[in-house]
Amino acid sequence: MQCRGIRGATTADVNSREDILRATRELLALMIRQNGIRSEDVGSVIFSTTSDLDAEFPALAARQLGWFDVALLCNHELDVPGSLRRCIRVLMHWNTEKPASEIHHVYIKEAVNLRPDRTQLPPVDWTELEHWISKRLEESKPPASQ
Repeated sequence: MQCRGIRGATTADVNSREDILRATRELLALMIRQNGIRSEDVGSVIFSTTSDLDAEFPALAARQLGWFDVALLCNHELDVPGSLRRCIRVLMHWNTEKPASEIHHVYIKEAVNLRPDRTQLPPVDWTELEHWISKRLEESKPPASQ
């Protein structure tokens, strides 16, 4: 089994905890679903944000989806003049038998401009995606005490 890197990026509308987590959950959900990823096959994930996003660690979104045993790291991107603002990037290290040519990198929202060659996703039903995310959030909650 080889380790493959999967890239993805999105943008947050504002620098708020809720928006950073929502945008990151959407991105992760699409990466997971497009590639058939199971958390137990993920070695690590690196999250980066532009310097204008500092209200929350985007890695928390992975924890909210139940990724408790995956190594996660957050950092800031270089602040290059003229670069995309409010951007969240993900680099996932995934153990898989898939060849690199079958990996689906996911760029959504304003981040589609970063890699126009990688934005050929099938149409996304955002309502259905939010339902899928909500289900994962519910499943990852610890059981209530008796």
